[in-house]
Parts: sequence; C-alpha cells; structure tokens
Amino acid sequence: MDSYKRRSFIKTAVFTGIGLQLVDNLSAFASSAEGKRVGIIGLDTSHSVAFAKALNASSPDPLYDGYKVVAAYPQGSKDIESSVKRIAGYTEEVKKLGVEITSSVKDLLSKVDVVLLETNDGRLHLEQALEVFKAGKRMFIDKPVAGTLSDTIAIYEASKRYKIPVFSASSLRYIKGIEGIDKAKVLGADTYSPATLEKTHPDFFWYGIHGVETLYTVMGTGCKSVSRVSTPDTDIVVGVWADGRTGTFRGTRTGKHDYGGTVFTQDGNKILGPYAGYEPLLIDIIKYFKTGEVPVTPDETIEIFAFMEAADESKRQGGKSVTLESVMTKAKKK
Repeated sequence: MDSYKRRSFIKTAVFTGIGLQLVDNLSAFASSAEGKRVGIIGLDTSHSVAFAKALNASSPDPLYDGYKVVAAYPQGSKDIESSVKRIAGYTEEVKKLGVEITSSVKDLLSKVDVVLLETNDGRLHLEQALEVFKAGKRMFIDKPVAGTLSDTIAIYEASKRYKIPVFSASSLRYIKGIEGIDKAKVLGADTYSPATLEKTHPDFFWYGIHGVETLYTVMGTGCKSVSRVSTPDTDIVVGVWADGRTGTFRGTRTGKHDYGGTVFTQDGNKILGPYAGYEPLLIDIIKYFKTGEVPVTPDETIEIFAFMEAADESKRQGGKSVTLESVMTKAKKK
C-alpha cells in the first residue's frame, strides 16, 4: 500500500468510526515496511542478480526479514569488457524481478534505504561510496573495496567522517568447514582460489581476494610481512604473522577453478571447502543493514588489502619480503 492510499484509508477509518485501534494497527504495519528498500549500484556483476533473486523471491528466506531490492543503477565499469558486456542482460534480469532502473546514483538514493555497492570495477567505488555516505545510508561494498589500497583507506576514513559503518567481505569468508574452526587454536593455514588478472587492478584485488580473505578469516589480523613467488600460471604468497605463525595463499590461473584450504590447529588439520554460496554472506549483510554492526572490522579489511598490495610489491622486487607497514605508509601519503 503506497503512502497516499495509506493516508486515505486511515482517514476513512477514522471518519466511519472504525476506531483508533485500526489506525494504530495500520501505522504499525507501515512502520514494519519502512527502512527495508534495497538499492543496487552496478549491474556488471552476477552478484547483483544473485542478491536480487534471493531478496525478491516469491518465498524469500525469513532471515532476510522482508528486505527487497526496489531500484538499481546499472552503470558499472566503462572499460572492462568482461563487465561492460554483462550490463544489458543483467539489467533485464533484475527488471523482471520488479526492480526499477534509475538513471543516476543520486536518483537511486532517493528511492532506497540501504545500498549494495556491486560495481565490479573497484576504481569507481570511492566516488560512488562518497555519494552514499553523503546521503546517510548504510552500504555493503562488494569485492574489491576499491581499486587501490589508498582508495580503500579513503573509504574507511570517509566512513568515520560520516559516522556510517561500512561492511565489505567476500562470500568465501563463509566457505564450508570454517564454522568448525576454533580460531584460538589456529597454528597456520594454506588457502587457494582462482587468481585471474585484470590489467586495471592490482593482481589479487580482482579475484585472488577470495582466497586471501579465506586465509584471514581463520588467521585473523597481525600479518607483518609477505613474500611472493609468481609465474604466469600460479602465485604463492607466504605471510608471516607477528606471533610467528605463517599463512599461505595459492592463486591459480589454469586448471579447474576451485576454492578451499587446510587449517593447521592444535587439535589437528581441518579442511576448508566447498564454496557455500552467497546466502551466508547475504544473511550477514541484512543483519548489518538492521543493526549497523559490521561482522568484519575495518582494520581487518584494510589489512587484507595491504597484504595483497605487499604481495604485488614483493613481485616487483623479485620475491623479496615486503612489510605491510611499508605499503600502508606509502598508501596513506597518497
């Protein structure tokens, strides 16, 4: 029931003597529907369609608590061919789900309460995120947070300035097997994921981030330095944590694309995998929209991007060990 019809119905109820109780009940209904209008920025990724289908399903998971995608701004990347060619098709898919297509981010923000920033091209995220912050709306930012470490830091600084917490994560944070890990007993971990490259982004920002985030989910923060072995087909990154533990990430570009890992604990070795899909992540996104509480701290997300940037610097230096502090200092100067 739109706002005009709701007001008319209330007036009629009062005029005909149905009573204040009906007015109170109807007002409660209106309040329960408010704040749950979801907007999507960027229809150049399959994530946008997956989230819209889940939230706008005829019988959605009750854990989504009535949140619906009501509008989307389609423009994502303007020059990454694999992204650009998806926009038209994905736009038609979400329109079939009852989603209104807007002509600008500003127009979108006038119609929604919360935002999924899904643009596949991380170089656009800082500009788009600032618009959302200025509108005072909570926002999930899909991977990568940004196209550079300096932009990543800038987004979280803006989050503090506008007093709006922001959540970002890969769905691989919820890989099967991870729920059974006692993180206090983790001695080390090896994880793997595809690490296809995109020339417009630092190497792991584009896809390797999935396996890196899995590594951080079990290891936690505190990595001090990384070194990287890189070939055309494979990357291996070794991180050394402040407490002496080591964690490795293997990024693959040939063979079957897969995700997983091994976690070494005081109680024995635990296997991670297979991939658990988008639903666990979406449940946490909805919790964040409702409460403003982020499941992953800004410090952890920023360190993940510093880890990947240090790995790139190690590659430039022929595999030498590079500290995360050094790349953070450089990024902050920018």
